[in-house]
Amino acid sequence: MKRLVAMFCALLLSATLQAETLSPEQLLERIRGEKTTEEQLMQEREQRFLQSRDQQAQLLAQAKQALQQQESRAAALKSTFTANEQELADQEELLKQQVGDLGELFTVVRQSAGDLAGQWRSSLLNVQFPQRLEQLEQLAKGRALPSAQQVENFWLTVLEDMTATGQVQRVTVPVVAADGQRSQQEVVRVGPFSAYNAHAFLTFSEGESALRALPKQPSGFNQVSQWAASTDALGVIPIDPTRGSLIEQLQRQPSLLDRLRQGGLVGWVIVALGVFGFLLAAWRLLGLMRVVRSVRVQMRNLSQPTTDNPLGRVLSVLGPNPQLADLETLELKLDEAVMQEVPQLEKGQGLLKLLAAVAPLLGLLGTVTGMIITFQAITQSGGGDSRLMADGISQALVTTVEGLVVAIPLLFLHSVLSARSKGVVQLLEQQCVGLLALHMSGDKRSE
Repeated sequence: MKRLVAMFCALLLSATLQAETLSPEQLLERIRGEKTTEEQLMQEREQRFLQSRDQQAQLLAQAKQALQQQESRAAALKSTFTANEQELADQEELLKQQVGDLGELFTVVRQSAGDLAGQWRSSLLNVQFPQRLEQLEQLAKGRALPSAQQVENFWLTVLEDMTATGQVQRVTVPVVAADGQRSQQEVVRVGPFSAYNAHAFLTFSEGESALRALPKQPSGFNQVSQWAASTDALGVIPIDPTRGSLIEQLQRQPSLLDRLRQGGLVGWVIVALGVFGFLLAAWRLLGLMRVVRSVRVQMRNLSQPTTDNPLGRVLSVLGPNPQLADLETLELKLDEAVMQEVPQLEKGQGLLKLLAAVAPLLGLLGTVTGMIITFQAITQSGGGDSRLMADGISQALVTTVEGLVVAIPLLFLHSVLSARSKGVVQLLEQQCVGLLALHMSGDKRSE
């Protein structure tokens, strides 16, 4: 390598010498000087290399020493770890021996706590004891063995629930009114079954952790108000044995007004006709009763007829001195007088009969309309949601019921009115025939 470098330098020098002319002595002197310089540089590089090698050897020795120390430390840690594992196994075995059957007992406690938390989740007692569900869930989900204090608290919680189940108490708890307002109110609680405030039945709202007033109250709350106002030790109040489900269902039952609204426009028309028919029947029934009463009064005094009753007006046709020579004319006059009274006596009966006949037809119309609405809902939703069809089905059924409910009583009322009016007409005819017989025999009128 050195020879190559020297030859390369010589070639460079020769190329340089070609440029400038040097004597052989000068050229030799220059080559010797450059050789000396090159040897010095090589010695310096060799010295630096040797120095670097010594440093690398020192670093390698230090690294080997550190590796040896770490290996010694790792062996010590491994030995300690093995000893700790053995100690942990010994302690676990000792714990199992000391715990014995308590491990199964703690398992049963955790399982019971989880079951009770699930059962009590919808209980209205959670409003009065809001922390008990959290305690039960912590005990059920805990991975460590429960402490004696936790087991005792679990026992006390169960006793607290058993005691509250058999009590009727007045407590102050959060209540959400029907309009959504939340406030603290005094509530009467009957075990875990029912709760009432001063105005409404209450149910438990799990998401709000409060009692909620039902937007629509079922019947029977007046018994609660009477019991709350009384000082008797015993009382009768309604309770929900299903702990809220029954009251929720009862408040969904439609009232009479809701049923009428389900009938739609046709239902309201039937109701209006029914009300009008009943008022008409009542008016005519009262009128006929008044006519019958006045006729009976007139029958006690046939010698002095008055014009305030049908019988008096018929008798007034004869006059005080009837002409007995022309009995046929007299009979015709009496028949005409009776026929003039018939329209007044039968007033409104035709309209009442018409209403009784129209009401079922309107009910049938509502049925057809409701079925059309139902089929439209089926077409739009495909029949997947029955609630969309409930409106049409309700209208179909409610209008049919309304038509029958209106028609049947109106038919009975028409029969009653017809019988009453026919009775009065028959009485008038009997009195007319009797008067003619008296006049033909020549007797005087008797009272």
